[in-house]
Amino acid sequence: MTAVSQRQPLLRVSAITWETIFSTVAAALIANVCLALATSPLLVLLITTDPRASWPALALAAVASVPALPALFGVFRHLGTGRIGGVLSAFWSGWWRTMRRSLAVGSAVIGLAVVVGVDLVVLGTSRWAVALGGFLLVVLALGVATAVLALVASVERPDARLRDVLKASIYLAVKRWYLSLFTLVILAMQAALFTLHPAIAVGLTAAPLLYALWGNSRFTLAPVLPPGSRLAT
Repeated sequence: MTAVSQRQPLLRVSAITWETIFSTVAAALIANVCLALATSPLLVLLITTDPRASWPALALAAVASVPALPALFGVFRHLGTGRIGGVLSAFWSGWWRTMRRSLAVGSAVIGLAVVVGVDLVVLGTSRWAVALGGFLLVVLALGVATAVLALVASVERPDARLRDVLKASIYLAVKRWYLSLFTLVILAMQAALFTLHPAIAVGLTAAPLLYALWGNSRFTLAPVLPPGSRLAT
């Protein structure tokens, strides 16, 4: 009797554990589908066109796709509260809520990327290419890291003004440069995987890698995310 009674709680714990695992995996897959839908114009252009010829359309599609990132970060925040269900509503409500701010941040960082890209092409193989090229790439990297922090902060601190968010983001991106470097590594990994295996990158790895990006960014933003601050849910 004692052995049977001890075995039953273990079976119940095992069943609960497996249910949690399957629910989390299902939530991640749904989040990936939402992300793919929200960024579909960009994905289609990347897969079907030559970026060197279609870069103006790619730039516009990239800006339009930026709101999908804070929407996904909102899903991570939603799941972090222990609520596995409601991924669809969490994603699309977050997409709508942060759209204006996300488009502003996206326009700035994509504009910066276009300017840097054009400058690098103009420099070509001139004697200034190494020095100025390296400087421009550093500026672009800082811009990307700052934009990611600003998007995460827009979810975690929706009460903050965009100007304050950008000032804090660029300051922390520089001060915690090692975390910014990790952010760039995660983005580079996802981009490289998309180049090699688009289906895997979109369908499987997007949510896990972007979750790591979100967690790293929240840690970077810790000085401006005090306990008890109002968080988006």
